[in-house]
Amino acid sequence: MNHLPSSLPAAPAADHIASERELREDLAAAYRLIAHFGMSDTVYTHLSVRVPGDGNRFLVNPYGLLFEEITASSLVEVDADGEPAQPTRWPVNPAGFVIHSAIHAGRPDAHCVMHTHTLAGMTVAAQTGGILPLNQISMEFLEQTVVHNYEGIADDDNLSERDRLVRNLGSDKSCVILRNHGLLTLGHTVAEAFNRMYYLEQACRIQVAAQCTGAPLSIPSEAVQKRTTKQFVENNDGGWLVWQAMRRKLDREQPSYRD
Repeated sequence: MNHLPSSLPAAPAADHIASERELREDLAAAYRLIAHFGMSDTVYTHLSVRVPGDGNRFLVNPYGLLFEEITASSLVEVDADGEPAQPTRWPVNPAGFVIHSAIHAGRPDAHCVMHTHTLAGMTVAAQTGGILPLNQISMEFLEQTVVHNYEGIADDDNLSERDRLVRNLGSDKSCVILRNHGLLTLGHTVAEAFNRMYYLEQACRIQVAAQCTGAPLSIPSEAVQKRTTKQFVENNDGGWLVWQAMRRKLDREQPSYRD
């Protein structure tokens, strides 16, 4: 059976404001995809997205569900402190939302924030060099990634760390290597944040694989690195094309994410 669409949908206008239903389906899709690509950590870590309208409200995963179980309707709306902002039968984990709330508050453009604890991501996070320019995927992230030093498990007992994290991000960075911890990406949309997380993870996997060979590592010249980074910026579509393909994959294989 041919599952290809008759035509590819056009990217939404830059000023498009997604409805809560659209955001629920996008975020549920992201959770399923993170699980599908082996980037989840049982019931831990979070992906969050800002809900349009007045007040600071966000959608997060119910605490205790595997990412592969999450659906659009099971996502829980929380306030800026990670407390439920809607009647819900699902538990939430406010402590796990600490990092997300800081970034959502400190970066108004960060509508979606994703955090993972993957083997490759945590391996690179344990290295002093961060992401190395070993391939063109890695070079996409050279100008948009910062490192944040580990200060213990993020919780409300260390509110000043949130200020330092936001300060490290600045106004234009979109990826964080959380030293001794994992990876974090943000985006204006779920598609953008997911695209960054997927390829940041690939960069980490490639780096770890290359280092495991024990062979000398080839580092392109600084001029080539800058040129490649510029090319990625010039050809950036916000992850739209990849995201549409990923959503079609889920519609074929795991359509229950929309429930």
